[in-house]
Amino acid sequence: MNVSDGNGAGAGLGRDRAVGGPGTFGAIAITGIGLVTPAGTGTEETWTRVCEGRGTAAEDPALSGLPVSFSCRVRGFDTRQHVPGARPWWHDRFTQFALAAAHEAVADAQLDPAAWDGTRVAVILGSAAGGIETYDAQYRKLLETGPRAVSPLTLPAYLPNMAAGQLAIALRARGPVLHTATACASGATAVALAGLMLRTDTCDIAIAGGTDTMVTPMCATAFAKMGALSRRHGSPAAASRPFDAARDGFVLAEGAGVLVMERVADAAARRAPVHARLAGYGVSADAYHPVAPDPAGHGLQLAMDQALRIADATPADVDHINAHGTSTPLNDRTEAAALHRIFGPDPPTVTAPKGVLGHTMGAAGAIEAALTALTVKHQLVPPTANFHQTDPESSPLNLVTGAPRRQQIHLALSNSLGFGGHNAVLAFRPAA
Repeated sequence: MNVSDGNGAGAGLGRDRAVGGPGTFGAIAITGIGLVTPAGTGTEETWTRVCEGRGTAAEDPALSGLPVSFSCRVRGFDTRQHVPGARPWWHDRFTQFALAAAHEAVADAQLDPAAWDGTRVAVILGSAAGGIETYDAQYRKLLETGPRAVSPLTLPAYLPNMAAGQLAIALRARGPVLHTATACASGATAVALAGLMLRTDTCDIAIAGGTDTMVTPMCATAFAKMGALSRRHGSPAAASRPFDAARDGFVLAEGAGVLVMERVADAAARRAPVHARLAGYGVSADAYHPVAPDPAGHGLQLAMDQALRIADATPADVDHINAHGTSTPLNDRTEAAALHRIFGPDPPTVTAPKGVLGHTMGAAGAIEAALTALTVKHQLVPPTANFHQTDPESSPLNLVTGAPRRQQIHLALSNSLGFGGHNAVLAFRPAA
């Protein structure tokens, strides 16, 4: 990973002698995208709903009686329909989502796992919690019925690395198979690591992304006890409102996002479709607090600076930013301050998909990387849902609201932040 000190000195992808130095991150093609989100199962359905700017949160019977009883669920998901050869009893829901998204992404990339050299295919998936639904259900059985009732499949379903492992089995991927755990930045960290592996010839194809299904009574209660969740019970669909003056917390969500990534030369050689190019990335730590971001946003700024340096770009080159934008008072204010400090009085456009999707936790960075790639591809910025009034205590942003905005985008950033002070920023350029 790329690490920099306060004077900008660094080591890793942007400075590595084997790669060549700043601006030589080079051409990594995004050839396939797969999405399972509260906006729909499939990339097209998700993109359409995000561009409509309509929130997906609704009352959730599974959370009934809890301090917060609404969420953003993936609705209408059928494992047998969306996952070839599915065995629902074997996989936790977070793995089912990852399998569905990955199969869509691989098909979108026009690749055939039966024909590729699996030793040169890597899988890197991020998750904040792994198969927590399985753990919760089996623990209840242990308490209520005793150990005889606990399934022998508990650990293969629950362990956080199992989505990546099961995906490798399904796709015959025998290269590096890794799990990233950087909380809500996990999916973006996976994409960054995939870029590094492609640039260092560790693999020829990388299947990278994130998946999480943390909409459980325990997770919802824990987040509510922290004061992190919106309490807007009267209008759940309007509860997630990034950067809005009346925001009061995020909405818990679930989903998965998977990208197929290749070197541009390899994609061109097989005449593959290319949605966008990963131009650079930056990762950093706040080193400030376990759950609160550094109020000055220095860690996020460091990650953005790194992503720009590796992309051989300056702040003036950035046309658009996909913000982390959780809809919590502190996060949004911190992110706005960092953006304002970097981009000044003439900022790029900003959008925050969590207004539509809620917070998909470890999947968020990958889902939003995919949406940013689509934004660059279509030259169209989706609106930030539920924004009504600027926060007078927040730095000003060029926020896209109401309707999608068509604009010329040469370079876009996607920001992800996570508990523990993790920051990950991805930079995307058009395919050509």
